[in-house]
Amino acid sequence: MLNFTDVTEFILLGLTSHQEWQILFFIIFLVVYIITLVGNIGMIVLIKVSPQLNSPMYFFLSHLSFVDVWFSSNVTPKMLENLLSETKTISYNGCLVQCFFFIALVHVEFFILAVMAFDRYMAIGKPLLYGSRMSRVVCVRLISFPYVYGFLTSLVATLLTYGLYFCGKIEINHFYCADPPLIKMACAGTFVKEYSMVILGGINATYSLTVVLISYLFILIAIVQMHSAEGRRKAFSTCGSHLTAVIIFYGTLFFMYLRRPTEESVEQGKMVAVFYTTVIPMLNPMIYSLRNKDVKVAMNLVMSRICVTTK
Repeated sequence: MLNFTDVTEFILLGLTSHQEWQILFFIIFLVVYIITLVGNIGMIVLIKVSPQLNSPMYFFLSHLSFVDVWFSSNVTPKMLENLLSETKTISYNGCLVQCFFFIALVHVEFFILAVMAFDRYMAIGKPLLYGSRMSRVVCVRLISFPYVYGFLTSLVATLLTYGLYFCGKIEINHFYCADPPLIKMACAGTFVKEYSMVILGGINATYSLTVVLISYLFILIAIVQMHSAEGRRKAFSTCGSHLTAVIIFYGTLFFMYLRRPTEESVEQGKMVAVFYTTVIPMLNPMIYSLRNKDVKVAMNLVMSRICVTTK
């Protein structure tokens, strides 16, 4: 008979057991977190105050930045706290809440990236119909789907996590409550949770990625049919930032979640998780600002207004 434990808290083993690395990691991730908040909140404010960024593309980008703020904030503050703490614990309820928001926000970002790809197809492939087809009402409906679907999917996945049973071992080999190490640690209730994680994650990632790939296929066809070299260059330029974000985000998550949880995969996944929970949310506003002429122009105008106001 298995001796199930009434778990009230977990111990997060974190990134490393070496005490001498803790302070260095704390400083690095604190700086990354601050840059993430400043970059993404700054992007949201910039889009809000700049009339030239009043288009569906930037409306969706502001939501991507909003999700990135919460995505990073769901994990990083607790990680920073544990890097300086002797008792690196998280309550059972806190662990479930972290799991819930992590899964929800991952799915929201999946489908926001898919919506953004569809928007680029409409702008490049159907430019004459773009204004009418991508009206404000349509944009609100398109952006509502990722939030509703993502949080409903997460609710199901979190209830399955709640169904896991533990037999004394409460050490999570990770720096946040992630499904693979929880499944690896549990002693019962893992079958349904493990396969639902792979199936749900696989279906949703594949479905959203299919929308992205089909959108880009039609975008490529539209670009090839363009007679103007300048038009083709501009079309590639507007898609470059989004395509970079898609490759980085999907690549790291496929590596992390579409494998069965083993000691090796959990350890490798911990290193990859650092990238997509802290680095990607920091990189997204940089990718879109450094590669986007409209954003750079809007930023210069806002900075000029601030300089004039302060004089």
